[in-house]
Amino acid sequence: MENTVISTSEIKDFKTKSEEFAPFSWYKKMLTEHPIHYHEGTDTWNVFKYEDVKRVLTDYELFSSKRHRSILQIGAGTEEGSVPDRLKINETDPPEHRKSRSLLSAAFTPRSLKAWEPRIEQIINDLIAEMGDKSEIDIVKDFTTPLPIIVMADLLGVPHKDKLLFKKWVDILFMPFNSENAEEVGQQKAKAAMEYFNYLYPIVVEKRKQLSDDILSDLIQVEIEGEKFTDEEVVRMTMFLLAAGVETTSLLLANSFYSLLYDAPKLYEELRNNINLVPNFVEEMLRYRFHVIALDREVKVDNNVLGVELKKGDLVITWNSAANFDEDVFEDPFTVNIHRKNNNRHQTFGNGPHFCLGAPLARLEANKAFKIFMETFTRIESVPGFNLEASLQTSAAGQALSSLPLKVHR
Repeated sequence: MENTVISTSEIKDFKTKSEEFAPFSWYKKMLTEHPIHYHEGTDTWNVFKYEDVKRVLTDYELFSSKRHRSILQIGAGTEEGSVPDRLKINETDPPEHRKSRSLLSAAFTPRSLKAWEPRIEQIINDLIAEMGDKSEIDIVKDFTTPLPIIVMADLLGVPHKDKLLFKKWVDILFMPFNSENAEEVGQQKAKAAMEYFNYLYPIVVEKRKQLSDDILSDLIQVEIEGEKFTDEEVVRMTMFLLAAGVETTSLLLANSFYSLLYDAPKLYEELRNNINLVPNFVEEMLRYRFHVIALDREVKVDNNVLGVELKKGDLVITWNSAANFDEDVFEDPFTVNIHRKNNNRHQTFGNGPHFCLGAPLARLEANKAFKIFMETFTRIESVPGFNLEASLQTSAAGQALSSLPLKVHR
């Protein structure tokens, strides 16, 4: 089933990139004035409050991931650029969903994460070493963009020299589109998907002959109820693991550095003086600075559990990032507070049976990155003249920083 894709830009209706990068006023307005909002232009119901978002994402008896319309446009509309039918975990409900998810989650066990820690630490240290003695760096280009790309390439088990190819493919395959450029973007996605498939397929074939300690080998070997992945399925599945592990982590890292410079400039010193607070910082950044997360579900049966009359077939969009600012759950939510006792209750990784598989890896990378960076650099400063609007670019996850210069002190 190929979904009709809905663009959320009409619902958000931001006038500038900067406004979308910091949508706090819009969140506050929707949470207080329109917590459940019907948008006529897209024929969608939109929910913003924490408990409503949670209800929609967890109650698969009423709200289904099998939908005819969606805000998600992943990959390309070709065989090479789409998830194999039996692995479409984002388009199935329990109990079918559990088997597909089990096949994938076998490659993301705590054992695997523990084994990956030294490799991730080495990549972080190498990137910092490459900065040399420079007093000013572009943290996006020098650190937050290459880090997750190199990590995923390494963990997949592909040649390090090809990491820039992965970045190019991810940018295209998960590029958002609108009605004006849909055909052009679709052609670019199809081309990128074919290039990616042709690149990785021979590697998977060879990997099957000589397994090693990486995700490709894990996916080749995993077996649930006598079923295994084919080589083609491994390739097509990694395309989506790659994007989930690259763009979202890069966004988290870059936005967190922005927050250290402009939202809470005294926080870096506090964290450096107590490095054990870094996990608190990462969770608060996932809550506060990860924009814009929205998911969707199709109404399975007529119901009014949200206080409005929903009909079978209606599409409900959950604005998870807005839910992270719900004053009923988070005290003083529009302020950065790493000492917030419940900041890890954020819904950035979703909720319910479709909770993000890559969440443990994203947390691991972010925690390691900030701990090692802060142990290396005593202080960071913003660079005068930085233009936020000119330093943003549209991505699948909203407005992303394309550049963020900062001064570093060793």
